[in-house]
Amino acid sequence: MADEDVRQSLLSSTNDSLNLNETKAIQRRKSHHRSKGPSEKESKEQEKVLQPLINVEPTFVGLEFRIKYVLLLLALYLGIGTLWFFLIKNQIYGKKTNGVIDAIYFCVVTMTSVGYGDLVPHSTLAKILSCIYAFTGVALVGLILSNAADYIAEKQGILLVKSMLKNEKFNTAEVLMDVETNRDKYKFLMTSLLLVVLIISGISFLILVEGMEFIDAFYCVCSTMTTLGYGDKSFSTQEGRMFAILWILSSTICLGQFFLYLAALYTEKRQRSLVKWVLNRKLTPSDLEAADMDHDEVVSAAEFILYKLKEMGKICQDDVLLLMERFKDLDVDHSGTLTTDDLILS
Repeated sequence: MADEDVRQSLLSSTNDSLNLNETKAIQRRKSHHRSKGPSEKESKEQEKVLQPLINVEPTFVGLEFRIKYVLLLLALYLGIGTLWFFLIKNQIYGKKTNGVIDAIYFCVVTMTSVGYGDLVPHSTLAKILSCIYAFTGVALVGLILSNAADYIAEKQGILLVKSMLKNEKFNTAEVLMDVETNRDKYKFLMTSLLLVVLIISGISFLILVEGMEFIDAFYCVCSTMTTLGYGDKSFSTQEGRMFAILWILSSTICLGQFFLYLAALYTEKRQRSLVKWVLNRKLTPSDLEAADMDHDEVVSAAEFILYKLKEMGKICQDDVLLLMERFKDLDVDHSGTLTTDDLILS
């Protein structure tokens, strides 16, 4: 009985909160239609709408700090690797150009697992160092992948929102909602564009500088970006290896992100289809019975929302039960509501 009282109180509070939010929304719309001129109330409402955009800035600053940390770690990693392989350059066989450039180039093709085979470790020491560098490099590339993707996505998202806000036809809240809803779509589009640029630049460079035919250049770009690195075609000149140091890092990471966002976009599409089906399908008596949490033969708005969220896969029954248990722990006086006294006593 006590559990039913707790559930009823929780659902009633949720219902009251929904009604209060709807009332406030109606009042704001009426106020907007009555007066088109700027007022104190409208200014406050505008600040509330713009608050999500303001709150994005601290998040972006945090991401910026994190990407700087990752880039510093990458520079340190490449610096140590370059020093290692420069000192043992005589123990690495293959076609060589400049000692320092070759060392950095060898670090990049090793950490990205491209491994053309144009430069290979020959001695025992060189092989051991290469193995250590390869394992740590794969982990670092994964770290760069996640942080760089978040940084770029958040930065482009903010710029997109700010540019769209310049158009008076768009409502701020609607723009923010659109960006949040289509986040994976925007990430996928931006990554696709960058991938095309990297492919074209790689092919052009191999043709103009390395002197390859188009089909060989395209073959080399594909084998590099997918980290196959067969080795029959690679960057052999000093200029080519200088270009490859940045290009290989960028292209391999970009391709990884492309497939990641493609998978996320497919998952998002399936999720939206599920949500659409859940919202549009007709309710049956068995649905009402399942949604009636307090068994009073009436389904409130809060009960309906919880039932639909569970059906959409947003939450599960275990989530609801855990929250109810937490509520009962906080409700020290077993009144079915939470007060300041309950929080102090708990």
